[in-house]
Amino acid sequence: MKILVNARADTVGSLLRPPWLKTARERYAACGLSAAEFKRLEDAAFDEVVKLQEDAGLEVITDGEMRRVSFQSQLAEAVEGLGNPSIDAYLWGDWSGTEGVGDKRIARPKSLGVTGKLRRRRHLSVEEFVYLRARTTRTPKVTLPSPSLFANFWSEGSTEAYATLDDFLWDVAEILREEVDELVRLGATYVQLDAPQYPLLLEEKTRRFYEERGWDLDLWLSKGIELDNHVIGAHPDVTFGFHLCRGNQGSRWLSSGSYEAIARQIFGGTNADRLLLEYDDERSGTFEPLRHVPKEKTVVLGLVTTKTGRKRETVEGLEACVREATKYVPIERLAVSPQCGFSTSVVGNEISPEDELHKLRTLVETAERIWGKCYRPATPAPESI
Repeated sequence: MKILVNARADTVGSLLRPPWLKTARERYAACGLSAAEFKRLEDAAFDEVVKLQEDAGLEVITDGEMRRVSFQSQLAEAVEGLGNPSIDAYLWGDWSGTEGVGDKRIARPKSLGVTGKLRRRRHLSVEEFVYLRARTTRTPKVTLPSPSLFANFWSEGSTEAYATLDDFLWDVAEILREEVDELVRLGATYVQLDAPQYPLLLEEKTRRFYEERGWDLDLWLSKGIELDNHVIGAHPDVTFGFHLCRGNQGSRWLSSGSYEAIARQIFGGTNADRLLLEYDDERSGTFEPLRHVPKEKTVVLGLVTTKTGRKRETVEGLEACVREATKYVPIERLAVSPQCGFSTSVVGNEISPEDELHKLRTLVETAERIWGKCYRPATPAPESI
């Protein structure tokens, strides 16, 4: 019987980096700060976000991705074969924004690509987990990127290192699977894969980029999920989350659309236990695609926006949304969270630390109103698992 993390108020991953940490990162990159000095500042930022989450009352605690340039950057930093990408490698695309933010196009860096066979130099997130585990008694969550996300690195010149995109992505998946195995060996009980590339298939303009890599929509879903399940592997004592969003940088997004076109394949195909889904506004469509969620999975409704502080959600409003979702998923298999991280890269979103804390506390208060007091121990999953 699998043991599941049963948090009703979850968090996606990243939190706002303090300005002094951003400055320290720039100084370190310019050789104006020693590795030891920079590490002490990273640790201090790490400690602050752990306290922030505990003060908010969250059951699940992340490191806020304080040690990362982007939610996906630790792979390129940990392996040889992806060159030395700048932050532009994680920010490019046709970004859309609300009033006051505006649209922004960032060109794909010409240097972005696969430069050689992948070889792991170090682990990706082991340091993050070990440090986090020692600083909280609550459930630590580690976030990792989904393998097929790295199709972004694939270009015409990549065939000098790998004959096909498939070969490259299977090497990515194997490195990530080894990372999961090591995290589990060290005691991790909650691991999340971040997979924004799947909702990007919902719109023609973003889907076209992925199809130009060589796979059509059906292949992106079937092969991508196969890669994700390879990373997840077989770990009966670990809960796996699967996060789907539509882009999140500088309070902008990359795509819109209902989950319906990908719901059956992804919700039913992934071996993850918790589906963390973006649902903070009308761009995500209705809850109707949740009818495709298998009965053994929990749906974490990303009802709270991380893109703006101008929208301050209320407990009453969030509870109404959860009740609406029960038309498709029973209340005992629902939870709530932000729609994405507050700072999926060092750029962050246009939101204040005060708004961030308010939103996290509102999530906890909503969970306690609906499901009762938080901090429940892990509980057995249904016998069907």
